Amino acid sequence: METTLAIIKPDAVARRVAGQILQRIEEAGFQIRAMRLVRLTRAEAEGFYAVHRARPFFGSLTTFMSEGPVVVLALQAPDAIGKWRALMGATDPAKAEPGTIRRDLGTSIERNATHGSDAPATAAFEVGYFFPGIELA
Repeated sequence: METTLAIIKPDAVARRVAGQILQRIEEAGFQIRAMRLVRLTRAEAEGFYAVHRARPFFGSLTTFMSEGPVVVLALQAPDAIGKWRALMGATDPAKAEPGTIRRDLGTSIERNATHGSDAPATAAFEVGYFFPGIELA
C-alpha cells in the first residue's frame, strides 16, 4: 500500500463539487486515511509550494490556494500516487483525458480542481505538512 496527498482546491470547494470528487475517490478504491477542511494562509501556501518558489507562477498559485477553503486528504491504495494522478488527469484540463477530474471539473491550468503528490518523497512531505504527528487511521 502507498499513501499520497490529495487536495480539493479552492475553486472546486467554491463551486460545490468537492462531494463529486470525494465520490470519485471512493469509487476508484482509495482508502481515505485522513481528511481536513482548512483555509491556508498565504504563508502556509508558500511553505507548501516552496519547491516552486523560483517559478513564475508561484505568486498566483499561492494567492489562489489561500483564497478559500481546501479539502486535504491522505489517500491509500496500491500505487496510490500513480492511481490518483491518473484519476486527476493532466494539469491543464484542456489536455486531460475525458472522464478525469480535471477534464470534467477544472476550468484552467491553475484552477484545475485538484492537487496530488508526484513521487513518494513528495507524498511523505505533503502528508506530513497537513497531518503532522498524526497516525493515519
